[in-house]
Amino acid sequence: MDAVRQVLRRRRLRQRDAAELFGVAQPRVSDLVRGKLALFSIDTLVDMLAAAGVTVEFKLRPTRTAVASAPPDDPARAQGTRGAGPGAAG
Repeated sequence: MDAVRQVLRRRRLRQRDAAELFGVAQPRVSDLVRGKLALFSIDTLVDMLAAAGVTVEFKLRPTRTAVASAPPDDPARAQGTRGAGPGAAG
């Protein structure tokens, strides 16, 4: 999650200060800086960004495999992988 690391760089935050801002322990910030993203849930990363004042948006779209295997009259095939399909947040 490069956005969190960008917040640290832009604000020139030390890990201790970032931990306070994000509401987590300093070792969690260290894990993040070291790229250990598998240790974090999406919720945790979103919460950290929100604490830093960053807006998070999710864009949902069908995978290429889903589009290729969709029946010819399926809206997913018509939209391809460009743009969000029905029900997508955005």
